[in-house]
Amino acid sequence: MSAPDVSPEDVALVHEVLQSDSLSMGPMVERFEAEWAARLGIPHAVAVSSGTAGLHLALISVGVSAGDCVVTSPFSFVASANAALYEGALPVFVDIDPASFALDPDGVATALADLEAGGRAAARWLPRHRPDGWVGRPAKAVMPVHVFGQPAAMAPIAASADRHGAMVIEDACEAIGSEYEGQPAGAFGAAGVFGFYPNKQMTTGEGGVIVTVEEARARLLRSLRNQGRDDSATWLRHVRLGYNYRLDEMSAALGLGQLRRLDALLAQRARVAAAYDQRLAGLEAVTPPGRVATTTKIGWFVYVVRLAAGTDRAAVVGALAADGVPSRPYFPPIHLQPYYRERFGYREGDFPITEAIARTTLALPFHGQMTDDEVDFVVSALERALSTSADATSPVASGER
Repeated sequence: MSAPDVSPEDVALVHEVLQSDSLSMGPMVERFEAEWAARLGIPHAVAVSSGTAGLHLALISVGVSAGDCVVTSPFSFVASANAALYEGALPVFVDIDPASFALDPDGVATALADLEAGGRAAARWLPRHRPDGWVGRPAKAVMPVHVFGQPAAMAPIAASADRHGAMVIEDACEAIGSEYEGQPAGAFGAAGVFGFYPNKQMTTGEGGVIVTVEEARARLLRSLRNQGRDDSATWLRHVRLGYNYRLDEMSAALGLGQLRRLDALLAQRARVAAAYDQRLAGLEAVTPPGRVATTTKIGWFVYVVRLAAGTDRAAVVGALAADGVPSRPYFPPIHLQPYYRERFGYREGDFPITEAIARTTLALPFHGQMTDDEVDFVVSALERALSTSADATSPVASGER
């Protein structure tokens, strides 16, 4: 489905670390943080062991704790909602905008108002199963997710959050290099979080970074990632509950090399996305990913198409696999994951737009090193798979009259 792009320069930086006397908590992490902050034009960047760790710490840094509500999206990788659960908070799902696949800003505004009002108004946003006595309270935070690199509607979401006293944490883990109305994704909230898993626009292997404009928050985040040590990272002096969420020096070195050629990596992915767009243009059963008006730049994370309603997606996936082409449904709704069904009582129909989109999305192989011939191969296989699926579901083939 993807492939990292590691250059000799990346390898040389990792080798530099391996020849040094510091494999953790050393100068390479500091260099990576400084250059990441400079690229985004944000004063502080705090490197962590994963994007998930970053989301967790960011929520702690704005005061999210047990019993709080965090408004977020059901159409995302599960880590965004799980981060709230780590602190005993409740992820409150709001359905998505069908164009961007990100949080619907009108839904966010309504949810925040209802949670603040409490009572029956708040109850309609809460899951069927919830802790005894949980009657709802104003949301402590809003976590928009920039799905597939497309930024959420940050201006209205941030305005609604400010109006109701909620802090904004941007899940920008999939939006490296993306821009909303000319501003970098991750720059609109109290904190923005990026992830560097190997399928991302750039990678550290495993790793992430949190950005913030507030010095005090950055100090807190550095303490939290380092077992709760004080601001000077004094050995065996722990002033708060913390975590082992540090990024190691080797990962930071790889990230630094990748960051220094990020523009080229993004351009390569944009080239592949454009090749897909061109070759899929005449395929009526497939809708390529679009771009909403407020997305002034998209950092391509994955290439996810929508299949026409009624298409047997499982049959398409199977036919593609038979041709040697991997594909993935992307994303299954979080609220319909087994754990969320069992714990919170969610059911199909709770978030109809998310579910309708999730039934039809399909991720195709995508990375910056793909050739035009490889894109042609995938699209040709997709055309055959769609034809096979249509034949299998036709009235004559199925015996229907």
